[in-house]
Amino acid sequence: MDSGSDAPPLTPAGRRIVDAAEELFYERGITAVGVDLIAERSGVTKRTLYNRFGSKDSLVAACLAERDRRWRAEVRAVVDASGSAEEAVTAPFEALRSWTSAYTRGCAFLNALAELPDPRHPGHRVAADQKRWLRDLFEELATAAGCRGPSALATRLFVLHEGAVATEPLALGSVTAAGDLARELVRAASRG
Repeated sequence: MDSGSDAPPLTPAGRRIVDAAEELFYERGITAVGVDLIAERSGVTKRTLYNRFGSKDSLVAACLAERDRRWRAEVRAVVDASGSAEEAVTAPFEALRSWTSAYTRGCAFLNALAELPDPRHPGHRVAADQKRWLRDLFEELATAAGCRGPSALATRLFVLHEGAVATEPLALGSVTAAGDLARELVRAASRG
């Protein structure tokens, strides 16, 4: 999935609905939030919500796609600002550092995957695509940096990244520790 880039631009009411729903889903959980609350919080009628999104499932997917768009932009900005190809490989960990300072309730995509286990659910598909994108990005960056075994390294970095984001709410310094370990892994894979 292209993180919602093929969706039509949101109207002001559609933007309010997505913003309210995304906040509520993240704070309370997807299954715990009903469309009545989303409509109330966004200042629209349920009819407007359904006219724009068709279903709660489609709204969930739209919210996750919007979050995915922001996350990818954040990661790409840090990758682009990296001083070297080797540094770029661990850029997603640097992006995660700033991201988790704003989002303290864990990963919305991991949460969605846990709440929406059916792979046919549109929200599940967005969350799974986001995870595949990140793993593939690690491989792309590792290949560009000339790292040995870029596919295996990408999988290790991805697992490390996901573990950091999942445990960061415990205030253990997981993101910092994972970033340090990621740099060690990349240095080891870069030695000739």
